[in-house]
Amino acid sequence: MLLGTHTPKLDEKGRIILPARFREELQGGLVITRGQENCLFVFSAAEFSSVHDKIRQAPLTSIDARNYLRVFLSGASDELPDKQGRVTVPAALREYAGLEKDLVVIGVGSRAEIWNSKAWAQYLSKQETSFATVATEVIPGLF
Repeated sequence: MLLGTHTPKLDEKGRIILPARFREELQGGLVITRGQENCLFVFSAAEFSSVHDKIRQAPLTSIDARNYLRVFLSGASDELPDKQGRVTVPAALREYAGLEKDLVVIGVGSRAEIWNSKAWAQYLSKQETSFATVATEVIPGLF
């Protein structure tokens, strides 16, 4: 399970060092693709296969499903970490997420997300207040 907040740097070759806690789960390969809120989603190869199996079931007759699949899968890049735990983030994905030198990588259970550090700070500041005051059931059966 991928958890926590980490602050790696993007090097001049567009690589990041995966957080040490994530390496075991991602060492067999990973997929980086566009995520929501202009972050990047990072899945282990096995988890991406599971996600792909689910999205393949979307009806081809749905324009929303076709549009989502095109954007989600066209940006996907399979990567294999090197011996130092580094992976290259493709230029198109770095541009999509506005990645600069300072990054935030968060664990979201079955995936990680890579954020521009300023974008993450703004997002978290905005969301923490609503998180602390949520009065309705957001995830059925959780609380």
